[in-house]
Amino acid sequence: MHQHEQQFHIKCAPGDVGRYCILPGDPGRCEKIAAYFDDPVKVQSNREYTTYTGKLLGEKVSVCSTGIGGPSAVIAMEELAAIGADTFIRVGTCGGIALPVKSDDVVIATGAVRHEGASREYAPIEFPAVSDYHVQEALVASAKALGKPWHAGVVQCKDSFYGQHDPKRMPVGYELLAKWEAWKRLGVLASEMESAALFCCAAALGVRCGSCFHVIWNQEREAAGLEQTESHDLSAAIEVGIGALKLLIQEDRERTG
Repeated sequence: MHQHEQQFHIKCAPGDVGRYCILPGDPGRCEKIAAYFDDPVKVQSNREYTTYTGKLLGEKVSVCSTGIGGPSAVIAMEELAAIGADTFIRVGTCGGIALPVKSDDVVIATGAVRHEGASREYAPIEFPAVSDYHVQEALVASAKALGKPWHAGVVQCKDSFYGQHDPKRMPVGYELLAKWEAWKRLGVLASEMESAALFCCAAALGVRCGSCFHVIWNQEREAAGLEQTESHDLSAAIEVGIGALKLLIQEDRERTG
């Protein structure tokens, strides 16, 4: 698809979005995220893709929802990159795996387990799905400044939400349960659905991507009888993402003089 055209799925054209983009899954979160921008404007809404554009520190920035899962997420990244975006932060939700990861904490992905399909159409399975170092560094600095409990490490990505939450009823439950045990033993922090595809797509396109998540629940803490409360307030994860974008904007300005 040519750069001068309106993009097929997100319905945005060159000039509609900034270099810097936040990628939530849920279209319903876009307005809340855009409220952190100066002068936000709703640009387009089509299918699962809702886009707002505004400014941070005087720099044009956007938020575009991706829907659930890798295939729709990489469509958003492809089309946003085609019209000039080059720095992406996925802000979403996850379920905790490692016992120290509690509901309402923030998880920052340093890498992602490629237990999904979309990344395989960008990179051989031997290639690691890792976040961009500068984006990752900005997310950690932002989380520290916010003073919210945070963790940085590997997350697991899958294509089936119910394969994670009810693996025993799946015909391939034997495989799902065995791999879940491996993720636990390898210290994987949390489970989500988009980062592996986004990280590999970003590598293929030569753009930057990182991810941070709000922890809704931790099924392993529940299984261990540890105390927790279910949390759906994404404010901290959103603020970590916004703070990281501001840091990246400042760093990019300093780098270019």
